[in-house]
Amino acid sequence: MCIDLYNLKMQYKMETLWLVFLIIFVMSLSVESQLKSGFYSSSCPNAEDIVRSAVESYFKKDPTIAAGLIRLHFHDCFVQGCDGSLLITGSSAERNSLPNLGLRGFEVIDNAKSQVEATCPGIVSCADILALAARDAVDLSDGPSWSVPTGRRDGRISLSSQASNLPSPLDSITVQKQKFAAKGLDDHDLVTLVGAHTMGQTDCAFFRYRLYNFTTTGNSDPSINQAFLIQLPALYPQNGDGSKRVALDKDSQIKFDVSFFKNVRDGKGVLESDQRLWGDAATRSVVEKYAGNIRGLLGFRFDFEFPKAMIKMSSIEVKIGIQGEIRKVCSKFN
Repeated sequence: MCIDLYNLKMQYKMETLWLVFLIIFVMSLSVESQLKSGFYSSSCPNAEDIVRSAVESYFKKDPTIAAGLIRLHFHDCFVQGCDGSLLITGSSAERNSLPNLGLRGFEVIDNAKSQVEATCPGIVSCADILALAARDAVDLSDGPSWSVPTGRRDGRISLSSQASNLPSPLDSITVQKQKFAAKGLDDHDLVTLVGAHTMGQTDCAFFRYRLYNFTTTGNSDPSINQAFLIQLPALYPQNGDGSKRVALDKDSQIKFDVSFFKNVRDGKGVLESDQRLWGDAATRSVVEKYAGNIRGLLGFRFDFEFPKAMIKMSSIEVKIGIQGEIRKVCSKFN
């Protein structure tokens, strides 16, 4: 009798544990199963074409908008997950935090949303439009295209105080790794996603300190290529305009390619955080892989890896199912 009771208890424990494991497993698959390519194929079949058309119309007038759209998606996903919280306006909203003040491209998303709403009201989330627009921006800039898993819903929280932990151009490689790891992204993802700096610009203020007061004695950053360093003071004088724009990729700032990695390899990275990728063994190996003509297969390797990293990033903490909402206007909650 005692043995039977013991066996029943053990069986009950095993069944309970199995049920717990099953629940955890199902929960882990929930995002993957509900974010899928062609999510709107029945409910709003023209959604992706409408977004593409909107992005293309702005891109034709100003190709630099592409970098802005990629950055919007990146900054959105790192705070509250990929839920469009960055798009909300308001004095205390995420959009008005210090790390987000230089962002651009909001008007492209708003335009795409208004067109989608006119065709399929209340169906397509702003978070999905942002993910699609980032993909289209890369494609239009001679980069790769990919099938974007959709089905995200828009968040109902947007607070500037939550944006303080966004990756910064001043971050050490250790801090960069920690911030990406906190979002489920590994070192390979880090280098691959930072590769989006092959396009776009930054303020001179985020670069100039590396020329004049990087150390306590006022010397320049020793990791800057010396031949490159000689050219820079004339372009970015110590007391010049800090808002002057600097290309993140000095060779091709409106084209999606691997020249960014070649610049980092050669000590010509603009942001300190970018150049630090070369000083760490793990991230350096990825930079070498992308920068090399043979190992990088003339850029094809980066074109293959970047979409995978973007899909992984665009799944961070997404709202799905009945979570969140589908906003009518991207800049305000319903």
